Amino acid sequence: MAEPSAPPILEVDGLHSGYGDVPVLKGLDFAVDSEVFAILGANGAGKTTLLATLARLLPVTDGSIRLGGKDVTAHPASETARLGIGYVPQEAAIFPDLTVFENLSIGGMIGERPLEQGLEEVFETFPDLRDKVGLRAGDLSGGESRMVACGRALMQDPSVLLLDEPTAGLSPLYVELFFQKIAEIHSGRGVTIVLTEQNATLALGVADRVMVLSLGLGSEVMTAADVTTDRLKEAYKL
Repeated sequence: MAEPSAPPILEVDGLHSGYGDVPVLKGLDFAVDSEVFAILGANGAGKTTLLATLARLLPVTDGSIRLGGKDVTAHPASETARLGIGYVPQEAAIFPDLTVFENLSIGGMIGERPLEQGLEEVFETFPDLRDKVGLRAGDLSGGESRMVACGRALMQDPSVLLLDEPTAGLSPLYVELFFQKIAEIHSGRGVTIVLTEQNATLALGVADRVMVLSLGLGSEVMTAADVTTDRLKEAYKL
């Protein structure tokens, strides 16, 4: 008798969400396993809303979210963080008046590993932060600030890392670096990554599978290697 297969790491069923009386997500269905899962779409498509909803910062008005088979739809953000969801928003992702060390330590309050071990792993991923632990986070460059935000989420030892437009507004040098780090975090630490991105070319270079959002609705999930220009245009409703 075959053993039952494990549930997806993250599963979304009929998800509706938005802001007050303004609906944004209109019934999304998808599942994510051990992979890099990219969510593409134009501005206003609902990408940020989706990640904030998955992180339980926005209410679910219908549908469900399951993490490792456990229904977390009604859980607060603090609980889903402890259960394994790390979230790096596009805006206001660091505490500017705190030092780099203090920012990272906040993430370490959720993780179960010793603080020193978590810090060392962050410094291995982002070596530039090692010499900046005592600096005020608000004095860092945009790329360094994004490293701190990502590092703080990794200090939680997440099973799923949600990255909202991780390279938005960064210089080309940092853009290339961050996409390298995304691949390293997934392959080296075994973290499932769900990222939103406007640049389809960059996302396809690192993703295993892709879904396009358009007006709060999701396209068929596609294997990144099978994505063509025509399929993207169809998904973007172009």
